[in-house]
Amino acid sequence: MLMELRIENVAVIERLSLRLEPGLNVLTGETGAGKSIVVGALSLLLGERASTDVVRAGAARAVVEGVFDSASSPQISTLLSERGVDAADGLVILRREIVAEGRSRAWINGAASTAGFVGAVGRLLVDLHGQHEHQSLLLAAEQRVILDAYGADPELLQSTRAAHEHVRDLDARLAALDAARRDVAQRAALLRVQAEEIEKARLVEDEEAALEAEAHRLAHAEEITRLAGTLHQQLYGAEHAVAARLAELRRTLDQLVRLDASLGEWSKPLEDAFYATEELGRAMGDYASRVETDPGRLDAIRGRQDLLFRLRARYGPAIADVIAAGRSARAELARLDEAGHEHRDLEAQRTARQGEHVRLCAMLTARRTAAAQRLDREMLAVLPGLGMPDAQFHTVLTAAEPGPAGAETVEFHVSVNAGFEAGPIARIASGGELARLMLALKATLARQDRVPTLVFDEIDAGIGGRAAQHVALRLRDVSRHHQVVVVTHLAQIAAHADHHFHVEKTERGGMAATFVQELHDEARTREIARLLGGDPASRVSLDHARELIRLSATGNAAAAAPSGQPPARQ
Repeated sequence: MLMELRIENVAVIERLSLRLEPGLNVLTGETGAGKSIVVGALSLLLGERASTDVVRAGAARAVVEGVFDSASSPQISTLLSERGVDAADGLVILRREIVAEGRSRAWINGAASTAGFVGAVGRLLVDLHGQHEHQSLLLAAEQRVILDAYGADPELLQSTRAAHEHVRDLDARLAALDAARRDVAQRAALLRVQAEEIEKARLVEDEEAALEAEAHRLAHAEEITRLAGTLHQQLYGAEHAVAARLAELRRTLDQLVRLDASLGEWSKPLEDAFYATEELGRAMGDYASRVETDPGRLDAIRGRQDLLFRLRARYGPAIADVIAAGRSARAELARLDEAGHEHRDLEAQRTARQGEHVRLCAMLTARRTAAAQRLDREMLAVLPGLGMPDAQFHTVLTAAEPGPAGAETVEFHVSVNAGFEAGPIARIASGGELARLMLALKATLARQDRVPTLVFDEIDAGIGGRAAQHVALRLRDVSRHHQVVVVTHLAQIAAHADHHFHVEKTERGGMAATFVQELHDEARTREIARLLGGDPASRVSLDHARELIRLSATGNAAAAAPSGQPPARQ
């Protein structure tokens, strides 16, 4: 509910504070007094684009602030919490500031925000009906929302949306999988060549060092054989080899030890030297006999080294990297095969979910079709009493691709004049007619509507007499479930007000200024007398006004309405 609207330096309004109450709030005043400016200022809190033209002449900035009680709208608290905005006790304060230099700023509960987010929150709190660009009834999506609020099952709507989202999720997964499969398929031939080339090489991480050592031996086989043979001969094989000489020295030391036992400790080192020399000499002989001089083997090793070099250059830098590249290529090829199985599973899931979505859409279509027929009957019963006796109203459902909101578009078609074919509301209805159509819908949907405050501008365009009284009664009915704010020039509507505000323009400091005051008792009577078109100071006009107020309070104001009287315009 809109508790207070504060306006500062907007057009002819210097400073204004309008405190609104539950029920039917009516604003009246002379033409040009600023009633439309009040509504226009409110529209800034609903996302209307700000223009520097609204800044009062000579002022640095224009400010519009709305104080709302959102306790009955839990979705507001959720929305604000998601943005980190505190909404203690359900109080929401929206603020727009338009600087004359051209900047625009916005706040929610004192926290800086964007005009777009302020407007989004504002539209959850206020539904403004007046000028075409502000009227939600012109939006096809809003027409569907109205029909669903009237006769659809919220759980069915949610299930339909959830099923569609699941199908979209599966579509996205399938698209990603297809893209991956296409990418892998394009690379499959290359991957297969890489994997087979690396696997065929049968690589071992440390083989390069072993190959290098073997190649070095083969390249120097003759020198190795000569040196090993020399060692064999000198240490063991020759007649006067080192081993033979050590054997003689052993025998000499043994004789010395027999003469001096204290030298026995040296027998062991000399014996060890003899055996080590003998063993090394034999080993060199064996080694020299085994050394290969195989040019073919050397060529094979050089070929293997060349292969390893090429593989490292292509996949390396190390043999371990080459091995890893082969495994990766093979794994990617395996994923191509696995993707085929996963794709079939996802396709099966998608078919099932799509079938579920289609089934839910069909149920939703049936609900909407039945609701549309009921809504059409109720609207046709209400519209004549709102000054449109020849009006026709049809809810047109047009089949569409199944989506999150079902499998049809919803469009309200109307004809407001006898003999004319019904067409879309946006093309057929005038501003006043559109407001009354919305009023008829709000009266029908009052208990289901989620927006707590309804604002009607130009609701009474082109009507008077008994039709005006019916409009007033409808507004009063809607105000039992909503806070209703009406800008009007009709006494019949003003007489039903729970709170009557008068908008007046005066001169202050040489400049025009608008202010608003709530009317009570005799002041209200004089204003209604003025709206009736008579002299507000005459006894006849005042008596008529008092009678209209009295009968409005008892629900019999139609008796006081001047039947057939054209609307009094200021």
